Amino acid sequence: MSIVVAGTVAFDAIETPFGKTDKIIGGSGTYISLAASYFYGNIKLVSVVGDDFPKTMFTNFNKRGIYTDGVQVMKGKKSFFWSGKYHLDMNTRDTLKTELNVLADFNPILPDTYRKCDVVMLGNIEPNLQMQVINQLAVRPKLIAMDTMNYWMNNAKKALDKVLRMVDMLIINDEEARQLANEYAIAKAAKAILGRYQLKYLVIKKGEHGALLFSGDQIFFAPALPLEEVFDPTGAGDTFAGGFIGYLAQTKNITFTNMKRAIIYGSAMASFCVEKFGPQRLMEIKKTNITKRVNEFVDLMKVTMK
Repeated sequence: MSIVVAGTVAFDAIETPFGKTDKIIGGSGTYISLAASYFYGNIKLVSVVGDDFPKTMFTNFNKRGIYTDGVQVMKGKKSFFWSGKYHLDMNTRDTLKTELNVLADFNPILPDTYRKCDVVMLGNIEPNLQMQVINQLAVRPKLIAMDTMNYWMNNAKKALDKVLRMVDMLIINDEEARQLANEYAIAKAAKAILGRYQLKYLVIKKGEHGALLFSGDQIFFAPALPLEEVFDPTGAGDTFAGGFIGYLAQTKNITFTNMKRAIIYGSAMASFCVEKFGPQRLMEIKKTNITKRVNEFVDLMKVTMK
């Protein structure tokens, strides 16, 4: 199996109640790829950066089995930059600055080696860009999953509706699901989204309250691991998606039953992500750490009924 990941590779500047950073590496493509690389070593990244992006990061990507032939480097231009400040509850944030830079002129081009793959994960980018990636595929992958956000629901709804009908799975948070479905109850929202777009699968993330997997009439819920300290939630959702698709690719099993396990692995990876600023923690952990964390999730879910 091979995984194509399309998303941003960028710079972030983050402030939380626990501290702040200067410009650090970020972007949905970065988090998804790093998380997936712990499970599978054939990840093909599609993105764009300016010539201000450090070459050492490309070396790090390549060492982890993340191929960057599909990452365009625009000379004389700056990489995408986002700056935000989180509130005390760490669930809400204010965007302080957004500089599209190279992203404003991004035209994703898939190298020939990317056009046949088994899994595609479309990070949170403009819906027309997501469609461009899908339209360049030579054969239909076993799974096409995508992320999106409220901004595209408000400003690119027609294109978003179109791309949603081209994918198999949508991964969004509960606020986004409610807006997309125009329903408050999560189960009702999920049913509406699955039916409207003929999706095979839907994952609704609830942050510190876990995640839900829907497919037809089937539902699975996994809790989040209670953490004593959360330093930076930036990228946690993308990290979840990366762990999720990475596990599916590793096991070569794209079924609802196996996706239950993938939810646990995705949740475990997201729990690491929030422990330090940016993707730093994702670049430190070992597979033994992941196994231990997954077992903690399993223990959390165990129950004996007499």
